[in-house]
Amino acid sequence: MKPALLAAFAALTLAGCNSPGPMPAAAPPAPNSIVVAPSNFQMPQGSGCAGEVARYRAVQDDDLAMGQIAKSVYNQIHAEIAAAEQTCSAGHDEEARAMILASRKRHGYPTAL
Repeated sequence: MKPALLAAFAALTLAGCNSPGPMPAAAPPAPNSIVVAPSNFQMPQGSGCAGEVARYRAVQDDDLAMGQIAKSVYNQIHAEIAAAEQTCSAGHDEEARAMILASRKRHGYPTAL
């Protein structure tokens, strides 16, 4: 009975070695198929929450114009930006910046623009 038990154990152990391997990488995009910001796009300058609000708004407006974002998502982000802008105008710099950061994370944008 021992040889049969050892054979079963060996078979189960080796079965774990039969992994499918790494997933194939996606093909790179075709040349000229990546949409980028127009050459005349300029990121707004500024510091503090006002600068953060202006830059995030500019990116959203550009993404909408290029068709990179659905209008419904744009409207949601636009409302979040407006709320952060009001908070910034009320003198709550850190809170407004935190609101912008949270919106970026929620919608998959880089945490710094």
